[in-house]
Amino acid sequence: YRFVTRSKVSYPLRLYKTGKDPDPVSRIIGNKQMKYNFDEIIDRRGTMSIKYDFTSEKGMREDVIPMWVADMDFPAPRPVIERLLQVAAHGIFGYSEAKTEYYRAVQDWYEKHFNWHTEPSWLVRTPGVVFAINCAIRAFTNEGDAVLIQPPVYYPFRLAIQNNARTLVTNPLLLKDGHYEIDFADFEEKIRQNHVKLFILCSPHNPVGRVWKEWELRRMADICIRHDVLIISDEIHSDFVWDQHTHHMLASLDERYLQNSVTATAPSKTFNIAGLQVSNILIPNPQLRARYQKSIDQTGLDSLNVFGLNACIAAYTQGEEWLTQLKAYLAGNISFMQQYLQENLPQLKMIPTEGTYLTWVDFRELGLSESEREDLIINDAGLWLDSGAMFGSEGEGFERFNIACPRSILKQALEQLKDAIQEKE
Repeated sequence: YRFVTRSKVSYPLRLYKTGKDPDPVSRIIGNKQMKYNFDEIIDRRGTMSIKYDFTSEKGMREDVIPMWVADMDFPAPRPVIERLLQVAAHGIFGYSEAKTEYYRAVQDWYEKHFNWHTEPSWLVRTPGVVFAINCAIRAFTNEGDAVLIQPPVYYPFRLAIQNNARTLVTNPLLLKDGHYEIDFADFEEKIRQNHVKLFILCSPHNPVGRVWKEWELRRMADICIRHDVLIISDEIHSDFVWDQHTHHMLASLDERYLQNSVTATAPSKTFNIAGLQVSNILIPNPQLRARYQKSIDQTGLDSLNVFGLNACIAAYTQGEEWLTQLKAYLAGNISFMQQYLQENLPQLKMIPTEGTYLTWVDFRELGLSESEREDLIINDAGLWLDSGAMFGSEGEGFERFNIACPRSILKQALEQLKDAIQEKE
């Protein structure tokens, strides 16, 4: 056993051998048997799922195993489903808005899990973090202004900058000995040279899986303050942090950071409710919050989906047991994949996953071009992954896997990949 630590919670995690499928009954957290069966395979086809129902539209084989978009193949926590059933049973779906119960649920979650005390007045609700980032770009910059990101990074950041006619500036992460690091000298120089107005931070980082250390966050934030750069901190994956790593909410580290940042959060990744479209944007600075709210108002968004509001409350107040068990299972998937590649496909190098349920794998040793590698993955292996190139040129030669699926599916995908590569050799 090794111990996985996350905030105040530590639990043992069995390391799985690639030759054995784990018995779901054998997974134990402390002295408590697993209540949820994450090994169950649920057919998601025919549910208007972006992940499963759009293979032909995306030029994929019908039998492809989808491991691309970041949602999970597990049902949401039972309390969330039960609350949604109660809302549906009422039968009237009029305009809705958050009340005290909602604000308290969000506030209590960040107080308990991240030791960050927030205020209800800071909260601006939006349908999603990508929507929120686009609004932030329009609220805090003008056309032509420079916005900085750290590729290879979540590609909607780049699209948001370009679609809003801002200038894209990059501070590429450095891959050193299988570990990504920040080039701080380049970070500050790019800000100074380009008169950057806004920095979009990805924390934990998608897709490379870094969980930034406190000193790294402080150094970036100090540089931004020195050059009057506002920070948009996307912390949507903050609930998924592995091993000895700890997620630090940037705004919680210093009053100066609190007043110079917009924190984007959501229950969507954590509890697999992205389709309900609810996110919570925390803006302590009242002047920034007023500017941001004006940008929201200009979109015409007035109120959120009643199902999303209720799902958020149920998830944050009653979903913790499910999440604890889910994280043990996902950590097992990560360990399983790491060991499988080491033993069966050593030419593929999996970057250590510190956070998120997305793994980042280096395929460059295969010596294939971008098109050759995609042909191998899609047509020979029958997998649907996210090509690293979409996260920036720095991601070329890499692939992003979403491992939030039953382990039998993960194993099947890896075996199909192994067979396809061996046939090419």
